[in-house]
Amino acid sequence: MFDWILSVMQSAGYAGLFFLMLLENVFPPIPSEIVIPLAGFLSATGEMNAVIGVVVASVGATLGATLWYYVGLWIGAARLRRFAERRGKWIGLRPDDLDKANGWFQRHGAKAVFFGRMIPGIRTFISIPAGLAKMRVLPFVFWTFLGSLLWTVLLFGMGYVLEANYTRVATWIDPVSTYVFLGLALAYAYNVLRR
Repeated sequence: MFDWILSVMQSAGYAGLFFLMLLENVFPPIPSEIVIPLAGFLSATGEMNAVIGVVVASVGATLGATLWYYVGLWIGAARLRRFAERRGKWIGLRPDDLDKANGWFQRHGAKAVFFGRMIPGIRTFISIPAGLAKMRVLPFVFWTFLGSLLWTVLLFGMGYVLEANYTRVATWIDPVSTYVFLGLALAYAYNVLRR
């Protein structure tokens, strides 16, 4: 996966970074923890401008998250509940899980969106409860962009500082990301079979 991400960013530059961050938020197995530090590394080597890279990555992440917001808004709480009652076992979703998540989101709203953007595994899916709760779109986009920006600056800075050592780190990050993806797939299969 690392080699593919590197080739996309080196061949398409900022457009590749934007595409990867958009895709990372639509398809979570592409980890921002690889994409953004790699952009920082490319910035340290002079292949990318740091400020433009951070902005492009943050905008891509925000647009990807906004897609999930609209999915939540379109689905609506009532339709999702009906789905959970009939077929939720296939994705590990029970109606009481929805009630808990909705109650939690109603209490924490904007904070949940902001801090959720910095938590791996939650980053993408925090947008769905925002849509389900019908959070206004402008505050959602604002808090999503702000959280994404902070996360991007942190990871971008790490890649920038690692510079020459990034390729050594990448040799163990790539297999780890593959194992994480396989672990998530196995956990999903186990959860479905158990129910």
